[in-house]
Amino acid sequence: MEELLRTNDITLIPLVKTLLDGEGIDSFELDVNMSVLEGSLGILPRRLMVRADQIDDARRILRMNGVRFED
Repeated sequence: MEELLRTNDITLIPLVKTLLDGEGIDSFELDVNMSVLEGSLGILPRRLMVRADQIDDARRILRMNGVRFED
């Protein structure tokens, strides 16, 4: 698995997951439960992972839909 996205924006992850699901790309969210450790402040970013063989397609889908992310 490779990291596609790292963000503190809790609304961005569901959007990206929906876009990827629509294209048949599975994703997995990491660091979801870290809010317990940080006190739900949103300081620690969440990561969205995709299979290594689908990372290029996933990045293309995000670009096509105007989702900003770091390569």
